[in-house]
Amino acid sequence: MSSIRKTAAVALAGALGVSVLAACGSDDGGGKDSGGGTGSKTVTLVSHDSFAASEAVLKEFTKRTGYTVKVLKSGDAGVALNKEILTKGRPQGDVFFGVDNTLLSRALDNGIFTSYRAKGLDRVPADVQLDRGEHRVTPVDTGDICVNYDKKYFADRKLAPPRTLDDLIKPEYKNLLVAENAATSSPGLGFVLGTVARYGEDGWQEYWKKLKANGVKIVDGWEEAYNLEFSGSAGGKKEGGDRPLVVSYASSPPVEVLYAEPKPKDAPTGVATGTCFRQIEFAGLLKGAKNEAGGKALLDFLISTTFQEDLPLTMFVNPVVEGAKLPEIFTRHGVRITDPLTLAPDTISENREQWVQTWSSTVVK
Repeated sequence: MSSIRKTAAVALAGALGVSVLAACGSDDGGGKDSGGGTGSKTVTLVSHDSFAASEAVLKEFTKRTGYTVKVLKSGDAGVALNKEILTKGRPQGDVFFGVDNTLLSRALDNGIFTSYRAKGLDRVPADVQLDRGEHRVTPVDTGDICVNYDKKYFADRKLAPPRTLDDLIKPEYKNLLVAENAATSSPGLGFVLGTVARYGEDGWQEYWKKLKANGVKIVDGWEEAYNLEFSGSAGGKKEGGDRPLVVSYASSPPVEVLYAEPKPKDAPTGVATGTCFRQIEFAGLLKGAKNEAGGKALLDFLISTTFQEDLPLTMFVNPVVEGAKLPEIFTRHGVRITDPLTLAPDTISENREQWVQTWSSTVVK
């Protein structure tokens, strides 16, 4: 999901800087040698800024194989992907993590990945294997881009928080929403795609005209929207944010509990469940990788139970592997979206650039 996502994920990513990982040799993904490569024990993982993994998982990763991974963070998901496209065949690293279903076709069309079927893929549901015929990418996690709301703001005013996209254009929610730029931010793009899925080719532009007239504020990225503008986040409170509605994730509320002192009984933020668009994140072996064997082993590890069960409280996303356990704080304070808005990958591929251009002309310019 991109560098665009969650308070704790960004903080953890910054704290990790260069991380040491190792490929897992257990029966749930990752062997010592998956073939190919130069024999180097260093693997470079290129990622958006929100990649994170717990210290215990990193140590286990190292213990099982000896591969070490240098993590190279390259900005927001879109920015990071563009860098890899520009260096096609001469990649910055061995594995790229963080391309999602909104940008997947751009990566595949530019041929930056080498096919590899990761060990353990049989435990990943078919509906998230969007390149299952060729295995150029491996699904790693899912999340739902949703509007979050500041519970206190609405309680103080005895105003019901919005629940659906239709609600956001009502007069009572005027000047309350901050969203990210679809041209520069993955959640911003996902939110726009959600409106296309909801209102169709004939109706989404009119919806955005109404949303603009209702005072939506557009900023460049998630970090600015959530941690500066949103009144419900810890960062927003500190910075004097005055927007009680923000485009974020269904898994954002647990962050506001996990890192609060003292910890509140209930999350201070909620999720408008009728606004959510499903995001799927992938990783792939970069074409021209110097350490192909290490890269393959790393892909195996990313869908191992060890790594998958680490995801919820490091990157605040949902594991894709069936049977992976979720921590109580994640399930209690997060929201499970059972019927998210979606678009077929081919539809996104055929229309994304034009939709973004049209959106920019309608909303930003």
